[in-house]
Amino acid sequence: MIKKILLALTISTTAVQIQAQTDEPRELNCYNKWSIKFEQRGADEVEDGIYNDVIITSRVGAKANCWSGKAEVRKKKLVKFYIIKEDNSEEEVTRTWKKEFDNKDVDIINGISETMLTVHNEMINVLWPKKIKAKKAALKKAPEPTDD
Repeated sequence: MIKKILLALTISTTAVQIQAQTDEPRELNCYNKWSIKFEQRGADEVEDGIYNDVIITSRVGAKANCWSGKAEVRKKKLVKFYIIKEDNSEEEVTRTWKKEFDNKDVDIINGISETMLTVHNEMINVLWPKKIKAKKAALKKAPEPTDD
């Protein structure tokens, strides 16, 4: 009988611990924060050209890094992109891409490139933050009724 009570206590304690872990707010990484902003506001179309003001994100699992970057767009597709270093020099982003993500003809949808996947399961996106649409004005609340 004591074994059953101990087992029940162990199971309920474990369930409470698991529930407590899932109730904790998950901290958003830099990619998630930008992605939410793009989703909420939308973005203007990214025209052909060279952009010196993009953000390059790299994600593995829940961890993300975001860097200042430069990107080249031709025929509305991402062609090349570079990370800008502290000394303002540029390093082209080259990876070994998974076969289905050969980094050619990468579409840009709502101001964010399609996710490019490396053989090491690193997910890379290029973001155009200056293409985010202006924040919409908040709705004006009506006044409360008065006793007049």
